[in-house]
Amino acid sequence: MAEAPSYHHGNLRAALVEAGLAALESSGNSELSLRELARQVGVSSNAAYRHFADKEALLVALAAEGFRRFAASLGQAAMQEAWPGEAFRAAGLAYVRFARANPGLFRLMFGRFASGHRDADLDQASLQAFAGLQNLVASTSGLQPDDPRALQRAMLAWSVVHGLSHLAMDGQLDSFTDDVEAMIEAVLSQAPIDGAQPC
Repeated sequence: MAEAPSYHHGNLRAALVEAGLAALESSGNSELSLRELARQVGVSSNAAYRHFADKEALLVALAAEGFRRFAASLGQAAMQEAWPGEAFRAAGLAYVRFARANPGLFRLMFGRFASGHRDADLDQASLQAFAGLQNLVASTSGLQPDDPRALQRAMLAWSVVHGLSHLAMDGQLDSFTDDVEAMIEAVLSQAPIDGAQPC
């Protein structure tokens, strides 16, 4: 007889988060159920509730994990480029790709939990994600990250890539082009971020 999966040292919490992330993309957060996720990972619902008090707590954890993965995706894309301007564009493209690949998670991160929610883990994850963007924009612009202009330019850059992400997710760019990604790359190449051009 096969043994039931063993969850020690936080494995169950991680398994529930992974199952929750998959469920977000297949059915959306309105259909998310801790009981169903517990069934999927092979444990009792009581075991799941030991890690998450309710569905809201699970959604907070999913959003926090989303921000961590999002920040890692942008950081990895930027690191592939030597010139700061190209790093910015690579990160911008990664931003839009993340949104298109994970629309349910993206909407959860930037919709329901965008502001006014007080959870230390979620706050830290979202602030770190924005700090990565601010540092990249500062580097591209030749500014220190704490320069007020770096924040202003980061907000501008964020507005551009976030707007493109929503337009792409909602299919609003499809009527303009057969190659949405190429269009996004072209738009990002026109982004008003100062920096020396590569030689």
